[in-house]
Amino acid sequence: MALASGRRPGLTLASSYRALLSRPEVRRFGVAGSFSYAAPAAIVIILVWSIATAPEFSGHLGYAALSLSLLGLAAAVPTLLAAIVSGTLADRTERRHLMRMTNALAIAGAVGLFADLYFRPDQSFALPGASGFFLPAWLVALLPCWAAVSTATTMFRPAYNASLPKLVPPSELAATNGLIFAFSIVVSIAGTLGATATLNLGHPVAGFAMLLPLSFLVVAQLALLRVHRDRPAAPTGPRPSFVEDARRGYAYLWMRRELFQITITALVINLLSTVAFVELGLYVTDSLGVSNAILYGAMVTGSSIGVALGSLLMGRIRFERHAGRTLALVTAGEGVSVAILGLSHSIWISLPDMVLFGIFPGMYMTVFLATLQATVPNELLGRVLAADEVGSYAMVPFGQYFGGVLTLTLGSAQTPFLIAGVGTIAVGLLMLTFRKLRHLGFEPHGMRAAGPAEPPVPTTGVAGELLP
Repeated sequence: MALASGRRPGLTLASSYRALLSRPEVRRFGVAGSFSYAAPAAIVIILVWSIATAPEFSGHLGYAALSLSLLGLAAAVPTLLAAIVSGTLADRTERRHLMRMTNALAIAGAVGLFADLYFRPDQSFALPGASGFFLPAWLVALLPCWAAVSTATTMFRPAYNASLPKLVPPSELAATNGLIFAFSIVVSIAGTLGATATLNLGHPVAGFAMLLPLSFLVVAQLALLRVHRDRPAAPTGPRPSFVEDARRGYAYLWMRRELFQITITALVINLLSTVAFVELGLYVTDSLGVSNAILYGAMVTGSSIGVALGSLLMGRIRFERHAGRTLALVTAGEGVSVAILGLSHSIWISLPDMVLFGIFPGMYMTVFLATLQATVPNELLGRVLAADEVGSYAMVPFGQYFGGVLTLTLGSAQTPFLIAGVGTIAVGLLMLTFRKLRHLGFEPHGMRAAGPAEPPVPTTGVAGELLP
């Protein structure tokens, strides 16, 4: 596969990063997305570290691991339901209005998390079972607030990503996606360092760490107030029902078999990654022997820097005609980086490897989004993107649960990383065997901004039923 880096031939100054940032609408749109994306990442760091180092779980590694698993399971059902309906909502309603509403829900959840971690009620609830497992009251109160943030994030993504092709032409999709991801990483790094520095002060001061992601969500809301409207196209005939609209999206995904294959493999990749990284707090403290929250923050920051580098790199590489093979190769590379973490016992090996690990997901997401935004009709894009949410992000809570169970069963926070790394390498190699996925690509020049012409939505679904 020939991937060439450097300035893309035929592109004008308008497609450079500086020129993109000079456009007010792109700038406002990018700020809204970047701060909205950065907030949940900072919240996860705060919640994971708060549970992993909770004084109530001192000397009980298994209790902390199970509590981290419950953190994921608490968001499983609402996240899955949100993923199912979010794409259809994004294609039927004004996307700007939908983004504002979901971001407001995230703000409410973050306010609840701040209040809970600051006041930190000291009661606890015993759970049935011979192990004597219990839950502190502050952890019980934390779960619905985190579920609200997770649900809002899941609802926000399809509407936001489906809006981008109306803002820039296909030749600038990769660069714009790269900029948005990179800027969100810069914000995330600031949030990570600020949050972990605050967490290091101990309780109850640690509750103030939640003010950082809360402020990110407020900034995103202010930017969304200035984003122009993005109304859906007016229907040419009788408007189908919500369920019929949702079914049309899944039917289109089934027709585009290569996109369906990406959705399924992304499900497995996200599951494996979460099995490992839900235990990152315990991995740092137990396997690497690190007790300073700043070093934990440095691990997360290293990954964030890698994501930014990967996103910006793919924004300047001509991958478009080889998008499928690029996705397979970066998946295998991600697996190698995770496996290294599973073999390492030194912070000085794991820390730079976290940068390497971050590069590959950054590359993957830039290629994935640009390809879908360029090849899927915009009136169906929200539903296709949401199908990936259903297949991928909805599996994350279950990965968190399995990660906790593995750590509890094997007595090590390191083994899940090795299992996830080997499994991800296998998925990347498997992707190369899928012919349609391997040949997936698009021509970035000479295409209209709303996306290329595509075959019509099929008139029959998976089981052959008629679709409107």
